[in-house]
Amino acid sequence: MSPASPMRLVPPSPALRDRVPVRGPAAATTATLTFAEEVAALLRDRPRRLPAHALYDALGSSLFDAICHLPWYPITRAETALLQTHRLAILEAAGRRPRVVELGPGNGEKLATLMQDGSGDDPAFDVHLVDVSATALDAASARLRRLPGVAVHTHVARYEVGLREVTLSRTAGETLLVAFLGSNIGNFDPPEAAALLQDIRGAMERGDTLLIGADLVKPVEQLQAAYDDPLGVTAAFNCNLLVRLNRELGADFDLEHFAHDARWNSRAQRMEMHLVSLAQQRVHVPGAKLVLDFHAGETIWTESSYKYESATFGETLWEAGFSTIASWQDQDAGFLLTLAAAR
Repeated sequence: MSPASPMRLVPPSPALRDRVPVRGPAAATTATLTFAEEVAALLRDRPRRLPAHALYDALGSSLFDAICHLPWYPITRAETALLQTHRLAILEAAGRRPRVVELGPGNGEKLATLMQDGSGDDPAFDVHLVDVSATALDAASARLRRLPGVAVHTHVARYEVGLREVTLSRTAGETLLVAFLGSNIGNFDPPEAAALLQDIRGAMERGDTLLIGADLVKPVEQLQAAYDDPLGVTAAFNCNLLVRLNRELGADFDLEHFAHDARWNSRAQRMEMHLVSLAQQRVHVPGAKLVLDFHAGETIWTESSYKYESATFGETLWEAGFSTIASWQDQDAGFLLTLAAAR
């Protein structure tokens, strides 16, 4: 991997500067649904779908942690290197002693990199971790609590809900640094991503900072290897969703009759994960009151990972109410780390 190179994004066009971003809570129509209700609604849809957040049960979270260490999935290593190199500049811009909120912390490794440099004189941090996976929060909080001067609080919630919980206890004059790393933004389609960024901005005050990672468009063969690795770890991660439905909703999915499929959608600039039915079959999901008939080749769409262009990502942030302070790109991995201020 070549050294990460600093980069400034193209400033927003005058038309974008004059456009007032719409702010307010992001639409979250599924937030009030039970897991069974959400599964029922999405599996009845065409194409059939399942909620991507459901991939992250205890086993799914562990499998994703393993994916992050695969040689074909360079995002985590690239982002960690960028954080290590630019951590002091990031913390200086955030106010040195901000309240830190990480949305989707994974195992906590990246945030730990940001908050320590081995000098022994790091400032105290009040850290809040937000994720739908209690398992991921346990792993991240255990890692971060080993750091001196770090107080860790966990919130088992969707991102926008957990962030608003944190801001309710905010003290006067306290700055906020929201970390949204690992290209988690890519798991939302463009309208959802825009709404989520607006919702994040709505919970922040002017001058607070957002640290966000974005995976970039790159050669298809590189993307394909990242989402369909030779060891089959990503396939297990995807198929585990059916294991979860069998366990929690009493379904009778036969894993031998479904296969992992990763595909690049060039028009939408996204990688898609699907579970493909290998035969004509009937599946019962009593917990969701479903009886499903699949034909051979029919898929269940489980996740999308949208890829961004470095030259336009700043405009995406601008439209949500942020202005770019600085950005850094790992050219080999095709990954962008951006620090932006709420305006």
